[in-house]
Amino acid sequence: MPGTILPIGTNVGIRPFSASDSIAELTDLLHAAYRRLGDLGLNYTAVDQPPEVTRQRVVRGEYPVAVADGQLAGTIVFYGTTIASGCPWYDRPDVAGLGQFAVHPRHQSAGIGRQLLEAVERRAAETNAGEIALDTAEDASHLVSWYGRCGYRLVEQAQWPGKTYRSVIMSKAVGRPFSLG
Repeated sequence: MPGTILPIGTNVGIRPFSASDSIAELTDLLHAAYRRLGDLGLNYTAVDQPPEVTRQRVVRGEYPVAVADGQLAGTIVFYGTTIASGCPWYDRPDVAGLGQFAVHPRHQSAGIGRQLLEAVERRAAETNAGEIALDTAEDASHLVSWYGRCGYRLVEQAQWPGKTYRSVIMSKAVGRPFSLG
């Protein structure tokens, strides 16, 4: 993933977020993608985070973005196994994490989200993680179901400080990277 551009369709590709990318544009993408969840009363951080929080989250991990026709269309952050979060599953030394996963509504259902998810799953395998985990609101049943269809299983629950919802922690085993040699 570092430095790689992966074409995923006509005029769409995945590449690392770069210093020349706009934090404001990324924040707007997150707000648009998380608006539906906010409308459900779920206070995800990305619903209304300021650009400074976006910047802080970008520098905490590896940050691939999907670009469609020259504009940011989706994003996800990959956290290696050394990032602890205060929940027992995330704190395991063999568990990588992902977060701040978003696809702009005008690009949803086009396969961009699945490609971003697969990119961080591959990255987790490359870093020798045994699992990659995420959390989402228990009440976001459409997301819980979608992650389940992507091979993630429920492993625990968490109540994060300041959140109005309980989260489910979902995890997926990742294989070692494929090698020809």
